[in-house]
Amino acid sequence: MLHPILNRWRMSALIASAAMLATAHAFQTFGGYQPCTLCLRQREVYWVAAGVALAAMIVVRTPPGARLKAVANALLGLVFLVGAGVAIYHAGAEWKFWPGPTACSSGGVGVSADAMAALVGGESIRAARCDEAPWVFAGLSMAGWNALASLSLAVLSLIAALRERRR
Repeated sequence: MLHPILNRWRMSALIASAAMLATAHAFQTFGGYQPCTLCLRQREVYWVAAGVALAAMIVVRTPPGARLKAVANALLGLVFLVGAGVAIYHAGAEWKFWPGPTACSSGGVGVSADAMAALVGGESIRAARCDEAPWVFAGLSMAGWNALASLSLAVLSLIAALRERRR
């Protein structure tokens, strides 16, 4: 079942990255969940992965690039592993296992979230905080689910890299 996905891993990684970005955008646009600083960092990782996947899809089609398939897949694995690290850090901050960055855990530099809302004219606007989980499903926050997705994508990338080395 995984063979077709692993055989075209760079395309699969591009599609997975686009799907994760679309999901995050849907939560923001339709769900009203404003991203915090760490949420945006997690999105940046998917943008990097999409760029690496797209570049690799082009490079491996050139004569010298065919030898780089395993390297490209391993690089994607590394990018997704970084994404998992950012997501784990974010989830840990949400569950108070460790402090999050002061820029988004305190509502801003020297300004509380309530003060920011008052400055812009109402209590309906609230700054996104890195140390609060605004959405939880089955015991995991969005950051927790993203950590699982990123780890899965990293493992699949490494499996695809190993398969390419054997060819």
